[in-house]
Amino acid sequence: MNQEPKGFVPLSLAELDTLTRLLSGLLSTEHPPVIIPGEAILGIEAMAAGISAPGRTFLNVVTGPYGSLFGQWLERGGATVAEVRVPFDEVVPAERIAAAIGQHKPDALSFVQAEVVTGGSNPAGEILRLARRHNLITVLDSVSAVGGEPLPVDEWGVDFAAVGAQKALAGPNGVSAVSITPRGWEFLESNGNAPRNSILSLLDLKPAGNGTAPVRVPPNIPTLEARALIAALTAVEEEGLEQVIRRHERAAASAVAGIKALGLAPWQKDSRHYSTLTTTVRISGEQRLHIARPVGIVAPGDGELFGQLLRINHFGANASRICVEEAIATLAGLLNQDAGPALGAIRLVWEE
Repeated sequence: MNQEPKGFVPLSLAELDTLTRLLSGLLSTEHPPVIIPGEAILGIEAMAAGISAPGRTFLNVVTGPYGSLFGQWLERGGATVAEVRVPFDEVVPAERIAAAIGQHKPDALSFVQAEVVTGGSNPAGEILRLARRHNLITVLDSVSAVGGEPLPVDEWGVDFAAVGAQKALAGPNGVSAVSITPRGWEFLESNGNAPRNSILSLLDLKPAGNGTAPVRVPPNIPTLEARALIAALTAVEEEGLEQVIRRHERAAASAVAGIKALGLAPWQKDSRHYSTLTTTVRISGEQRLHIARPVGIVAPGDGELFGQLLRINHFGANASRICVEEAIATLAGLLNQDAGPALGAIRLVWEE
């Protein structure tokens, strides 16, 4: 019996519409986000390239390595960058932002919402209220935060937000998105230096402003990654975004309880601003916590943080009791301690 050969089926307009709808719902925005044909770092660099120009002043918050990199990209575009920097075991207080706004009179404010590398989460709601009060363009790297903590784009007035799926959303890393408000598009379009005909051009990806459906799927969207993202976002929708966030909050709280039961201290100093994505563990000289490569969801610090901290990466599918228990058991093994009391502390958090 002859069978028709089965070839590769391109992404359909219906699938593109589903992807756009799911992304808009995830971000609580009425404005369709731009789909980025690559890992989220591409969207972050595209934001910097599109909005940076001589004569523009940015207040850039640095609480980790990605904030520092974003500032370098803004400077590359000719912008003046005023920096608010804190040690990587802290997050930025809203009062420092307020003082810096008064001092530098910026056009825009940029920061990383949640630092998966350092285990801290900046007070996004407070910072964005300050930005609205001063009518600043707001730029967020929310790649790690989305799905692990709230990101109501329209309610918060976020003009640019880069998001990815490979952390809390348990999705692929080969396609991402940038949410842009009408005011954000105006800021882009008023920049004569914004890239065009470039992989860094957000303007080339702008949706039709009148709500007209696209006549074809953009050829640069990776089909298999887009379908994987649709599957991940559908799973989040079915579980419920609030429940996904609560699961991450519980994973973080139980990881903190576990490390404290082992006599360890979190890397981040302020317990009000622990990330829901990762729990970072401070390494002191006498502790045998040095690992060269990941063990399960326990990973060494990146770059300059190697040897200073360990990360428990409890995000996405790993935001579960069993994954946190395995991570704490790994730490107990490194310390030659009985894991029992720490596992009991974890159990109490999940049973609350």
